[in-house]
Amino acid sequence: MKEIIRKKTAASPVLRWTVLGLVSFTMLTGYVIADVMAPLKTLLEQQLGWDSSDYGLFTSGYGWLNIFLLMLIFGGMILDKKGIRYAGVLSVGLMIGGTLLKYWAITADLGGAVSSFSIGGHSLFSVKSQVLYATLGFAVFGVGVEMIGITANKAVVKWFRGRSLALALGINVAAGRIGTAIAMFGSLPLARMTGNPGAPLAVCLLLLCIGLLSFLVFCVLDRREDRETETLPGTEKEEEFKLSDIVKIAKIKAFWYITILCVLFYSAVFPFLKYATELMIQKFHVSPGFAGAIPALLPFGNILLTPLFGSIYDRRGHGATIMLIGSALLVCVYTLFAIPALTANWMAVVLVLVLGAALSLVPSAMWPSVTKIVPYRMLGTSYSMIFWIQNWGLAFVPLLIGVVLKNHCIAGTVVIDGVVSTRYDYTLPMLIFAGFGALSIVFALLLRREDARKGYGLEKPNDELQTNSTTKTQIP
Repeated sequence: MKEIIRKKTAASPVLRWTVLGLVSFTMLTGYVIADVMAPLKTLLEQQLGWDSSDYGLFTSGYGWLNIFLLMLIFGGMILDKKGIRYAGVLSVGLMIGGTLLKYWAITADLGGAVSSFSIGGHSLFSVKSQVLYATLGFAVFGVGVEMIGITANKAVVKWFRGRSLALALGINVAAGRIGTAIAMFGSLPLARMTGNPGAPLAVCLLLLCIGLLSFLVFCVLDRREDRETETLPGTEKEEEFKLSDIVKIAKIKAFWYITILCVLFYSAVFPFLKYATELMIQKFHVSPGFAGAIPALLPFGNILLTPLFGSIYDRRGHGATIMLIGSALLVCVYTLFAIPALTANWMAVVLVLVLGAALSLVPSAMWPSVTKIVPYRMLGTSYSMIFWIQNWGLAFVPLLIGVVLKNHCIAGTVVIDGVVSTRYDYTLPMLIFAGFGALSIVFALLLRREDARKGYGLEKPNDELQTNSTTKTQIP
């Protein structure tokens, strides 16, 4: 997209920020559903007879289709070939369909049915039918929500490239964190009040339909802007995405450093949230009615900090250094979480707040940095490749933690709201998360060294760089 487009967009600040609000709200509604079941682990065990392995399998389903059927990669290619509007509507449709299936599975009376899988008459494994169908619904939803993530990122880059890009991307990320906060804070109280684990899903489904309407309004504005831009003198058509561009992206060493950093970092944060409510109840002795409020502090902190750090990156630079600091904070937080003697409520609050700062630092610098490494026409595919690899972590780390808890961390029983539940020792899972943080530091250092060698400008302010011209020379 040529400079004349950026000038026109820059001359319409009200329209730009309106577009950001519409797209970010749609993404927010998706992220509410992504985490709405996270505070309900204990309730699912009590009311539906699930165990930690069932819950770990369910949460891992989020990435099944994205990983094994490469749906996220195809989503990125659809985004680059068909455009933002088409990809966005498709992604919201998938989210609605997946949520409907998950809601049916959670609320249906399947009578304890079990689904078995076998080859040649030899049973491979069995799983509760309710868990299986809920997992499949989560898998379909996962395709849609990951696709709306890369679509929203590309939409923000389109409208803000060359002006306050990191700030705009930071606000977009913060919107997703608001969705997570709503889920963490409101899901368990609503489920307890209604006595139905499916009630939060029903409310979120309604919210997602409103998100679809929001994106349709964006489509109208975006189409109008494209038509007006096409009439400007001197406007040239952007070079189209080609399948061979995937090979070009794969040859960029910095792209792989930032991708591996992404999967390690997010694997240390979002799987933690799946178990955080139970951790607060069992280790820090927080009441079940309030336990979800402490993990909710993490995304609430992102609401302010991610745009703030993004603005700093725009004006001062130091993107690779920001990612390094955020990774180091992970190690500190999870190491302290792993210490058995630290059980005070205030310590849990402090650690979650610091973790929130880390979750603000890394994304605020990471997503704008990708635009300095990869050209705009390949951006959807590059984001999808990053998200695809990230999904390996988001899918299998929760499953790993569930298996570790069941096989190595059972520490007796505990009475919660008059019901006897399994008590877990979370020391080992916290050390696993700390290990991911340590590896993140390694790749942040490698990324900073590669930036110094190739001159991508990750340490330079965004507002001083013309992103497209900078990255264009970096493709092999």
